[in-house]
Amino acid sequence: MNSEALTDLVVEALDDVKAKDIVRLDVRDMTVVTDYMVIASGTSNRHVKALVDNVAEKAKAAGRRPIGIEGEDGGEWVLLDLEDTLVHVMLPKVREFYNLEKLWSISPQGDVTATDG
Repeated sequence: MNSEALTDLVVEALDDVKAKDIVRLDVRDMTVVTDYMVIASGTSNRHVKALVDNVAEKAKAAGRRPIGIEGEDGGEWVLLDLEDTLVHVMLPKVREFYNLEKLWSISPQGDVTATDG
């Protein structure tokens, strides 16, 4: 399964359990760590955990075992590492604070030179 198909599977798994505001980011030109990031919101800590559990289960069924899962204890922000796709599921207030969509949408603006003030 290639990274695009894996990301499609992730989005479908999140949608199955009613994730909110699902965003898929293609970060292949920005990092070698992963190809895609999928960011979604859950309505409660329990919902965040259920979303991640469903994604992990569907990925395993497709032959892609998660490398790791971080943040399950708190449930405000859970990161699921599927190697080619990183899945971030957060509560809306956490998502708004960290604003990963904006962070990973920033493109280099060229050289910046410091000036003495």
